[in-house]
Order: sequence, then C-alpha cells, then structure tokens
Amino acid sequence: MANIAIGRLDFPKVSQQPVEIVERKGTGHPDTICDALGEELSIALSKLYREECGAIMHHNVDKALLIGGIAEPKFGGGTIIAPIEIYLTGRAINEINGKRLPVEELAIETAHRWLRENIPNLDISSHVIIHPKLKPGSKDLVELFERFQLKGEVPLANDTSFGVGHAPFDDTETIVYELERALNSKEFKKDHPYVGEDIKVMGVRNGDNIRITIAMAFVDKYVKDVRDYLDKKEIVSNYAYSIAQKLTDRHVDIFINTADDPDNQSVYITVTGTSAEAGDDGQIGRGNRVNGLITPYRPMSLEAAAGKNPVSHIGKIYNTAATDMAERIVAEIEEVEEVYVYLVSQIGKPITEPQVCDIKLRTTSDIKGIEEKVRKIAQEEIDNLPNTWQKFLERKFRLY
Repeated sequence: MANIAIGRLDFPKVSQQPVEIVERKGTGHPDTICDALGEELSIALSKLYREECGAIMHHNVDKALLIGGIAEPKFGGGTIIAPIEIYLTGRAINEINGKRLPVEELAIETAHRWLRENIPNLDISSHVIIHPKLKPGSKDLVELFERFQLKGEVPLANDTSFGVGHAPFDDTETIVYELERALNSKEFKKDHPYVGEDIKVMGVRNGDNIRITIAMAFVDKYVKDVRDYLDKKEIVSNYAYSIAQKLTDRHVDIFINTADDPDNQSVYITVTGTSAEAGDDGQIGRGNRVNGLITPYRPMSLEAAAGKNPVSHIGKIYNTAATDMAERIVAEIEEVEEVYVYLVSQIGKPITEPQVCDIKLRTTSDIKGIEEKVRKIAQEEIDNLPNTWQKFLERKFRLY
C-alpha cells in the first residue's frame, strides 16, 4: 500500500480570494510549439521502440528551443525573410543490437507533420528549419531503465521529484482554458481564417470582476487594411465575450491586442499566424502545466513534462497522475468540493511506491466519513501508474 496522507484544506478557495491570475498559451505560441514537438517526438519514439524492441526504451527529448525568424507582414499578405529554427534535443537510444534507428529523421518527420496540421499558414518547406540533436542517454540512467523495462516489472523512478494537481477548475481558470480552445478550434477557424494560432489568454480577477486580455496573431493575407482589422477584432471580441458569459456569473471584460496603435498603422498581424516568425522565441517547459494552464495561485511543478519518457519519468507521470487523481476524487465523491494532490518519488524505487501521496480536501462533511473512498481512488491511480504510458501515446493528457 502507498503512503497516503489525507487532510483538510485550511485556506480559502482561490476563487474567494481577492485576486487571482490565470494564463494559457495557445497552440501557436512559441513555447507551446516546443512543448508539442517534444511530446510528439516522445510519442513517435515510443512507437518506434515498441515496433523494433517490443518495449519503450529510454529517452527524454524534453529540451527544445525555438529561435524566431524574421518576417515582414503587411495587409493583404507579407513575406518571411528568415526562417524559424527549431532545435529538438535530448536523449534517445539510437541503436539496438547493432541496428541503427532513425531517431533524428523521425524528429524532422514528426515536427513537419504537427506543424502542417496545426499551423496551416506556416510553409514547412521555407518558413522553418528543424535541427534534431539527439544522443543516447547516460549509462546509469539507461541501465536503470532497462533494469525493469525489458523484464516487464514495475518501472523504477528515474528521478527524485514531485507532481501536483488540483480540481476542479474555478470560473477564471475555466474561462481562460475554454476561450483559447474555442478560438483555436477547427470550427471557428473555418469561418474566421484571419485568426492565427498564436493566442495567449491572461485572466485577472479582482473580486467579482474578471479581465481577460487576449494576445492574438492575425494572419495578414486575410486582412485588407486597418479598418478591416478592427472590424474583425470586434467580431472575435464579441464571440469571446459570448463564451465567457456562459461560464460565470461574474462581470467579464474582454481586451484583444491592447498594444495596437491603429492611428499609426501598427497592429498585430503576422504572415504565418504565430509570433515565432519574428516577434518571439520559445522553449519547452515554459508554457502550460499538464492541466493546460499556468496558475500561480495554485501549487505548480516547474517540470517540463512534454517530451519526457512516459514510462518512468516522474516529472511527467506524477504530475499527470496527481491531476487525474484530483479530478476523479471531485467527480466521484459528492462531498468533496476541492482537492489538491501532491506526489513525491525517490529515484530507483518503483513508481507505485511514492514517498508520500498527500491529499488535501475541502468537503461539505467530516473527512473521516469519506476517507476510505478517497484512499481507494488514490490507491487505484497509483497501482495503475505502470499503464500510464498508454494514455500518453493516445494523447489523453493536456501536455500542450
């Protein structure tokens, strides 16, 4: 049995505190691009290793860097002067029994596929260069990995680290998350192709007033002039407001591209729909946490979960497990209003034996009456950790 501690949350709900800040970096943000390419590469490597070796082999490709290009956007369509450069680096076994595995070729192929599917105005043949720099892992970590993986045993934690999760989202968190997802949905883009994929949403709540600031890269070829830009921005603002209104009873204000200076023809237009073309660089791990948000008023891990191996890397497994556990507890136990979960590993020990699983609850009843239900859910989630890799390969988690 795992070391499970259950206690009561002894501070006010975040939603009842005077101020709250929530952020989400959308699909085309340079940091999110790095997270996505790192995670997609991990998935591709995992599938390759299963085909070639019968098991997922050691890899951690969680070190990606995006260097922005140079662009000259203009109404009606601009040009890319210098391409975006993306370095996909990390550790990955590239040879099995003398047979070379095409891990770097796979990195390029995987990156191109994701960029094509998710940032359609980016021409992968001329707007971006992928630099794969992948080398085998250190002998001790590879041996630690193989000690269990090739024997079919419970994975051993490859790090002494922790993961945290909370549930449920409050109003501000829900609005920030759902707004970005709606604005970047295929359905919305079909009717509003001028909206690029680089959308960052910042929510600031003061009391019962929620201010939503959206940075949104418009695609220049779909915008005729400043007047057309402002008209389209108003359409998006009204749409965002209609969504936010349905998610809270609090007052909501929506602001889009507040740095615009229309009088001087200075507005946020891009050639590709992402600021990576000129205005911003990116790095894996600097964006959303595994629940899809950046929530400084909640406990958070600074781990870059995307790209880490899905079998034994605690920075990936425990953060998603803590989030899953929290969501299950809230969903299945009526008396629980809010829950925080903390998991801590010890390197070399089975991932099913955390040093502690600390669960903090806010309930409508005495904790003792539901403690066994909470403990049962927590133990089930911990026992299932050796199978978590399947969820990563099926993209069941919100890693980007």
